[in-house]
Amino acid sequence: MTIALEEITIADIHAAIISGKTTASDIVRGYAARIEAYDRNGPALNSIVTFNDAALQAAKRLDAQFTSSGELSGPLHGIPVAIKDQAETAGLMTTFGSIALDGYVPKNDATAVRKLRDAGAIILAKTAMPDFATSWFGYSSKAGVTKNPYDPNHDPGGSSGGTGAAIAANFATVGIGEDTGGSIRLPSSFDNLVGIKVTPGLISRAGMSPLVVFQDSAGPMCRTVEDAARVLNIVAGYDSADPFTATAVISGEIDYVAGLDKDALRGRVIAVLRSAFGKSTDPLAANVNELIENAIKVMKDAGADIVDIDIPDLDHYVEFTSLYMTHSRHDIDTFLGARPDMPMKKLKDIVDAGKFHPSIELLPELAQGPEVPTSQADYYERYTARETFQRLIINQMAKVNASAIVFPTTNIPSPARVDLDAGKWGTFTFPTNTLIAAQSWMPAVSVPAGFTEKGLPVGVEMLGLPYGEADLLSLAYAFEQATHHRRPSAILPELL
Repeated sequence: MTIALEEITIADIHAAIISGKTTASDIVRGYAARIEAYDRNGPALNSIVTFNDAALQAAKRLDAQFTSSGELSGPLHGIPVAIKDQAETAGLMTTFGSIALDGYVPKNDATAVRKLRDAGAIILAKTAMPDFATSWFGYSSKAGVTKNPYDPNHDPGGSSGGTGAAIAANFATVGIGEDTGGSIRLPSSFDNLVGIKVTPGLISRAGMSPLVVFQDSAGPMCRTVEDAARVLNIVAGYDSADPFTATAVISGEIDYVAGLDKDALRGRVIAVLRSAFGKSTDPLAANVNELIENAIKVMKDAGADIVDIDIPDLDHYVEFTSLYMTHSRHDIDTFLGARPDMPMKKLKDIVDAGKFHPSIELLPELAQGPEVPTSQADYYERYTARETFQRLIINQMAKVNASAIVFPTTNIPSPARVDLDAGKWGTFTFPTNTLIAAQSWMPAVSVPAGFTEKGLPVGVEMLGLPYGEADLLSLAYAFEQATHHRRPSAILPELL
């Protein structure tokens, strides 16, 4: 006997397993059927790049263990997870979105993947991503083009767009993405999900291909804040293989689920960064702005004190603290070069061989970057400007006693594929606000804020203080519980 999978949560699955209504095997079979029906056929979303054929066997082992002991094996017992193909998975092909690395099978799990397995999770599939996470959009030389579950003629976002589309389409219970400039939050906004970018280092990046090593942040992409908190409980923590996880030591051991409070907005100051809103003369931005204004009203009605703030020289700091052109070639080459079985080990060789998706204009630029980042004359000035940027934001928050800053995750909703194919927006020109938190090393969460007139999802971003993920998730939870904007796609019905 099984249960409906559409919008099911971790708690729902565990309750159903304990009551005998379903098994981990049934859940895996159900998701596999949805992937076959909607990812490979039907609208053919193309979010899954590699399905784990060993997932059912893993589920059967968990079922046998539960039958024998009567107890769940861990906090994620039997929970199928979709993992961005940026994270190495032992015995399962991992390509980092690149056709140049087709066939690479890691011997070891990324730390976050190992932690998920140890908690009882089932690695169900690897999800599509742009080559080396270098685009806001769903293009990949390995996977092709990924579609948005709410309108297949629109983009699911990037670079964690495969995870975004898969979780939105109910192809797995929860997902893992990675965010360097917005790659969790942007697709979460496009795909009606909750996505959190943590303070860099709270979650180990060991075994994940880098883009800017001190900025990269793995994290959950889920349909609910509670599920995101449950996943964060597992993947957060110190890892000797990633020295940046000193952040996790500073943060300390936290139960992110226990901290969720539906009344968390009451009595709190929420700062609105209106300079991050799109122009009202742009119809696409105006539609987003309306939804964000509605979200702000909900927060006020929930007891928050709303104040407007400004971040002086915001555009300057977003531009000046960008170190992709300086760091990415070095970081990617270092990662590839450390793996003897990797088919190709230099980004420039991959680009020179033409083994990348032609719509990803950033990759050739990165391949021209310095082999040694510190050789750039302004490297240290740009790096230390990040601390100045963070301090500036925190001071603006402190002046009004703000717990979080809110603004649109992106200024416009998911773009149409025809417009992207025509070059209307590119990686350098798309109006996203996700770089603010990314380049100031601050945590941020994107939460569903509703739908445009054309039925496209929109997310509101909430930016919090460093190491303040627990409070940030609680604020997001309070907003979620007051709105319930999350809903499944109408074009992907439950399979009977």
